[in-house]
Amino acid sequence: QVQLVESGLGLVQAGGSLRLSCAASGRGFSSYVMGWFRQAQGKEREFVAAISWSGGRTIYADPVKGRFSISRDNAKNTMYLQMNSLKPEDTAVYYCAAKTSAFTSSWASDYDYWGQGTRVTVSS
Repeated sequence: QVQLVESGLGLVQAGGSLRLSCAASGRGFSSYVMGWFRQAQGKEREFVAAISWSGGRTIYADPVKGRFSISRDNAKNTMYLQMNSLKPEDTAVYYCAAKTSAFTSSWASDYDYWGQGTRVTVSS
């Protein structure tokens, strides 16, 4: 079993930066595809970014391309989301997720484990 814990919540002004972390406990982290999702108040949960087992392949949702960067450190069982040039539209609860299959995916239903979420608020 794997447990995921996000950290890095905060309030930041538009144009600022924030780094989120996802610490995993359990077994098999380095073999999991990892992803970030977010859910704004009153909206559906949406895909943000995903990263392969080795970190060699990453995918991003169009709204965050060029601004966000996903990475992982398998030795530390930790995944990161570096968020730059933040916009008020980025305000949401951000969720760390893991999937046991080999392919990166933007579909929430493909992921097997979820963190509790961390709130990010971007002020204008």
